[in-house]
Formats: sequence, structure tokens, C-alpha cells
Amino acid sequence: MRFGVFGDDRLAVVAGADAVDVTDLLELGPVGPQGPLQRLLERPYEPGELAPERLAGLRRWPIADLDWRAPLPRPGKIIGAPANYVEHVDEMPDAHTILDWGVFLKAGSSVTGPDTDVRLPYLDKRTDQEGELGVVIGRTARDVPIDDALGYVFGYTCVLDITVRSTEDRSTRKSFDTFTPLGPWVTTADEVGDPADLQLRCWVNDELRQDAATKKMIFGVPELVAYASSVMTLWPGDVIATGTPAGVGPLRHGDTVAVEIDRVGRLQVGVSSVGAVAYADRPGHGGKR
Repeated sequence: MRFGVFGDDRLAVVAGADAVDVTDLLELGPVGPQGPLQRLLERPYEPGELAPERLAGLRRWPIADLDWRAPLPRPGKIIGAPANYVEHVDEMPDAHTILDWGVFLKAGSSVTGPDTDVRLPYLDKRTDQEGELGVVIGRTARDVPIDDALGYVFGYTCVLDITVRSTEDRSTRKSFDTFTPLGPWVTTADEVGDPADLQLRCWVNDELRQDAATKKMIFGVPELVAYASSVMTLWPGDVIATGTPAGVGPLRHGDTVAVEIDRVGRLQVGVSSVGAVAYADRPGHGGKR
């Protein structure tokens, strides 16, 4: 099953080429800034609530006609997995991997949805695309064994982990507003199946920059959930961005970026440099390098 958010916080089940509005059926009530899918995750549903016969009489639209939003617009945590594909490590200036660095956090305010623009902050600093598989946590998890970890996963989504190539800590240069495009929906774990059996592709305009199998991750999804939960408690709606494969590259004003993952979905955004400044002119630096 695929859950997406459209319009004014309406929750939809995506069924083929159509979207069925299930907001009222699930009696989610006021959803707040975290959105209706977060509300559902905090109030786990029974599969029978969304049985085909219950969806039959509900309003539906072609998915192409809807204004899709980020399915989780303000996650409690976005956890990043640095250098989690061997081929990506090979294109980096040093040989460290996730085994050395562990995980990092991105600001929840960096999330944006499909068909929005990534806003480049600097005129003179390279900013790259990083296409990634996103894991959405469905149950509170702490010190989860690897063998049990997939049982804590609600579903998967497409993520772009946008990154400025500068000297700051990852949590700074990856946390600008709009730097975590997410969506267009969350596909439940049962529909995706084995997360190590997916192909991820990322295009910038017509250029295929990234094309990799998720089985090439150093830490697979079970290891990531287990490791992250040994450091911090994971809550429903938290997102783990599982790392990017080789092929990252610079973005420019006017680019279109798309990431597509088998059985998960396809996410597309634009790129804008409107409002960008010189790196030396960032607040507090007074023109000093």
C-alpha cells in the first residue's frame, strides 16, 4: 500500500493510477504540522480499516491531478548514513565509511515535497544531489537486534540528501531548508519486500548520474535500524536516509532532479539559486574566509 499527502493535509491511498482520500475514513482528526501520515503512525491502523470494500465508495482522483506534498513534512528525526556504498567511498577524498563515522542528523525543517525547488544557498560553493532510499520507522525502537529490525519499518520512500561541499559539519551543510526532498509517497514494507533487492536511479535533467543496487550498501536496512536504535530511540515517523551510491554531482539553477527506486516510487524536484549569496557573505563571517 502507498500513502501520500495532498492538498490541505489530505491522506490518500495510491491505488494504480488513482488516489483515494482516506482522511475521513480513518478519523484522524486534527493533524498538526507533522501531517496526517504521522497521525496515522501514532495511531496504528488495522489492515481491515482499509479493505477494498471500504475504499470502494470513497472519492478518488487521477494521481497526476493532485498537488502532492511531502508525506512526512516534519519528521521527528532524519538520520543520515554517510559513506554507506563502497563505490561512493571510492569517489570521496578519504577512505572512511559508515563503519568509522556512524550516523548523523539532519534538521526536520529541511524537508520539502515533490515538484518543489531545492534552493541553493551559495553562488560559489558546489551543491550536490544524493539519491537515497528512505526508511520510515513504524514502531518505537530501542536497542533492536538486527534480526528483528525490519519489523520496526513501516515503509520506504525516495529521498534526495542535498549537500553543500564545504568545511562545516554534515548536519550544517545538509540541513538548509529544502535540502531533504521526500516522497512522493511512502510505500509500506510488505509491498516493497526485501529492501536489499531494489535498484536506485537518479537523473539530473537527462543525465543518469546514479544507478545502483541497494544490496551494495555497507550497512543494509536491518543494520542501520539496529545501529541507530543503539544510539537513540527511534519513534514512528522518523526517517533514515540510507546513504547514496556513486555518481553525486553539482546542481545548477534550472536543473531538474529525479530519483526513482523500484517498487517505491519516483520523486522529482527543481533547483533554484534565487536568493543565493557568496559563501564569504554568510551571516557572521564578515567577508572572511
